[in-house]
Amino acid sequence: MPVIDDPAQFNEEELYVDLRATVGLPLFLKCEGFNFAGSIKMKAATEMVDAAERDGLLRPGSVLVESSSGNLGVALSIIAAHRGHRFLCITDVRCNQPTIRMMRALGSQVHVVREPTAHGGLLGARLAYVRRLCAADDRYVWLDQHSNRGNWRAHFRTTAPAVARRFPDLDVLFVGAGTTGTLMGCARWFWQWRRRVRIVAVDSVGSVTFGGPAGPRLIPGLGAGVRPPLLDTSYIDDVVHVRESDAVEVCRRLARRGFLFGGSTGTVVSGADQWLARHGRRGLTAVAIAPDLGERYLDTVYRDGWPPSEQTAHEPMAVMARTG
Repeated sequence: MPVIDDPAQFNEEELYVDLRATVGLPLFLKCEGFNFAGSIKMKAATEMVDAAERDGLLRPGSVLVESSSGNLGVALSIIAAHRGHRFLCITDVRCNQPTIRMMRALGSQVHVVREPTAHGGLLGARLAYVRRLCAADDRYVWLDQHSNRGNWRAHFRTTAPAVARRFPDLDVLFVGAGTTGTLMGCARWFWQWRRRVRIVAVDSVGSVTFGGPAGPRLIPGLGAGVRPPLLDTSYIDDVVHVRESDAVEVCRRLARRGFLFGGSTGTVVSGADQWLARHGRRGLTAVAIAPDLGERYLDTVYRDGWPPSEQTAHEPMAVMARTG
């Protein structure tokens, strides 16, 4: 085991779960939740803060500010605490309460947005709040994960090459679409290295990322009420939209076999299951990215009666061929 003096120095990069043995799905799940932040967002947070420090954006008296549905906020809270920065997270009512408590325990301030904008929903309201804050006070340094190139570069440097090393004959990679940092970093890496890998984006029904109609969503992390500036659909081969009720069922199915994953992972696995059912399961080497673990979702995804049925009455899942 390594010996570290910085929480950002540890991340388990090589752990996969073979879902054939647990739920009969020919899919390898790359587990990204084994670091001190408990999610894949530690990679992007480290990349973006490192760049802000190198570029001299963070000065004495500066306050980091970021819009986050939760996981990036935790990662930034850890890094800020270790490096002596102040941090303010702007989140919304969908953020899990354990996540909010964790950020505050690490010394961060948390502001919860409760009212959506007419166009952009809760994400739009969060972004508008950050913009007003930065316009009023130049102490605030906004990393802006939604447009920060460090977001996708973190996965270009780490996540994609790690998958390629472990699975040199990879046929298809399933990646959830939130800010699209993980998605674009992986897609750009495989494109640059001319690896013949099909990139499938998995999104939530109700997200506008790929042009669908906006709708209610309760699971934080995937989907967006505003199209992510980082997204370039020319790198993506297919898109699968997953209903939240299906994502919850997959999470609980995995939990019954001893694997407690977060809502984003349930969404990605559900999307992979649906795509593989349509395109054939035999002979393909398939990997999906699992962004986090499930402990922070005990009051939501793993609570009986959640989500309320009226919140999940969405359109059926749709698969969209190459969007380029």
